[in-house]
Amino acid sequence: MARQAHGFSYVANVIEVRDLVKRYRKAEKNAVDGVSFEVRSGEFFALLGPNGAGKTTTISILTTTLTPTSGSVLIDGRDAVADAAGVRRQVGIIFQKPSLDMNLSGEENVRFHAMLYGLYPYRPFFRLMPRLYREQVRELAGVLGLEKEIFKPVKTLSGGMKRKLEIIRGLMHRPRVLFLDEPTAGLDAASRRNLWNYLREVREKYETTIFLTTHYLEEAEEADRICILDQGKVVSLGTPAEIKADLVEEYLILDSEDRPALRSELQSLQLGFTEQGQFQVQLNGHSAQEVIRSLDTPLTVLKTHSPSLEDAYLKIVGTAME
Repeated sequence: MARQAHGFSYVANVIEVRDLVKRYRKAEKNAVDGVSFEVRSGEFFALLGPNGAGKTTTISILTTTLTPTSGSVLIDGRDAVADAAGVRRQVGIIFQKPSLDMNLSGEENVRFHAMLYGLYPYRPFFRLMPRLYREQVRELAGVLGLEKEIFKPVKTLSGGMKRKLEIIRGLMHRPRVLFLDEPTAGLDAASRRNLWNYLREVREKYETTIFLTTHYLEEAEEADRICILDQGKVVSLGTPAEIKADLVEEYLILDSEDRPALRSELQSLQLGFTEQGQFQVQLNGHSAQEVIRSLDTPLTVLKTHSPSLEDAYLKIVGTAME
């Protein structure tokens, strides 16, 4: 559904995927098998799944580099098959493998990209480019902390700087959606953290929708919603909290010098538990505080285990594969 904002019309769901199917020639089963989801405007959406789950095929269809066998994909209200050129004007793409010309400067890579998109006429030098282009490059370079480096040869830049340069290039045409395919692969921990700080700034400043595929589950923890694929199908879809709550329960880890007394109390309270050196106690709908208050036996160990997205992910994928 379209609605008005700041004088222009936009769709509430910037991505709509319905019954998407992709079968490769001579394949015995579908690579993508009836996938449906939507991504809201301005949302941070993560697509997860093990190798062979269908992530790469899905994102390739969404970015118009692959044609689906059946189903539909709308990007900002445009059909990804019937209006592929229109879709490409609405998206920015940062793939896992850099696609920069190492012999050019960072700004020259951006300039060439702007010319290919028809954003600006080509000029041989930065100083001859239109004022709006120069202002846009400086603004984006400032957001990403590349004010000086953007004019240096790409081959002299670090891996993290090249990633940031690709983001600048991908944002030049003010895309509604920025697709990030394993954007931090190969980067060290500090570079990954810095890059995500910059992406948060970009999202807030430009209201860009972020669509992420990643193997780093801690990156997906920050997403508004997550879609998990396995064997070409959607096996879970929701907020990180919803996915964790549905599949992995919070539990307590307890211990006492008087283990028989603690065991007896837990049994009388009808709380499920296991003993693996210490007591792992299921809360069964109770709060941790309720359980602790009901115990009289002095405790030597008291820990609350909250499920991580990794716990839920492994349980989902493991269940789907059985």
